[in-house]
Order: sequence, then structure tokens, then C-alpha cells
Amino acid sequence: MDSLSFCSQQSQNHATSGIMKKAKKIGIWMDHFVANLMEFTAEPLKTETVALQFTHDEKERSIGKSENLMHNKEQHRQLDYYKKLGGIITNYEAILLFGPTQAKTELFNVLRADHRFTNIKIELKQTDKLTENQQHAFVKDHFSKHA
Repeated sequence: MDSLSFCSQQSQNHATSGIMKKAKKIGIWMDHFVANLMEFTAEPLKTETVALQFTHDEKERSIGKSENLMHNKEQHRQLDYYKKLGGIITNYEAILLFGPTQAKTELFNVLRADHRFTNIKIELKQTDKLTENQQHAFVKDHFSKHA
């Protein structure tokens, strides 16, 4: 998959849960467990991290009870993770989701189902696992070309 785009509605005055202040463009490198959020600004990029809250101990306890129960808990945690990211990015006009897994596509599908994202441009790019510096360079390069 080279790139997918989706336009969504920007929610006015929506709190960003204290993660990042309002900006126009954001790049998010993500997999199923962690998301690195990088605002595209004139200043050097900074990374804020949002992680899935499913501990190894919880997984071990769930396996002992039932594989089906563990799967349901994982799905709920994954959806909560995507909703948390959605709440943060409602204040942006352009979003770049990138990374090595299908997590970005799953988040994209959650966002597409939410009317708050109707006028927000969302693009998806497949990448390998990247260092933080590589992620920053990828975001700068993408938004510099798509100004």
C-alpha cells in the first residue's frame, strides 16, 4: 500500500488530553502497541508516545482463563488505544499515519467511522521500523512535499 487518504471534519476546541498543543500537521509512526506522535512545525520535531496498556501479566492471566477472553480483552484495549489517538488528533488538519504494521489501517478505519474526522486529511504510508531520527526525517520530508 503506497498511500491512502481520507478527509475528515476537524472538531473545534477539542481537548488533546494534554499530550500536544494545537497544530496543523502531525505524523504518527505506529504499530499495535505504541504510537510516536510528531507535530510538524518550524521548530525541531519532538516525539510524544502513546502506548497500549496491556501488560504481560494481564496477558498471562488471560491465557490461563480462556483464549477467547484474552482475545476480547485485547480487542477492547486496542480499540481504546485507537480512540485515545483519535481524541488527540481531532485538532489537526493533516495527519500522516505510517509504520510497519496494519495498525495504521485499523486506526484509519476507526477514524473513518467517526464524523469528527470528515474534513481532516489522513494519509497512510507503509514504512519499516524506523529510529526516532528517521521518523522525524520522514515526517519533515512528507509534509515539506505536501505543503
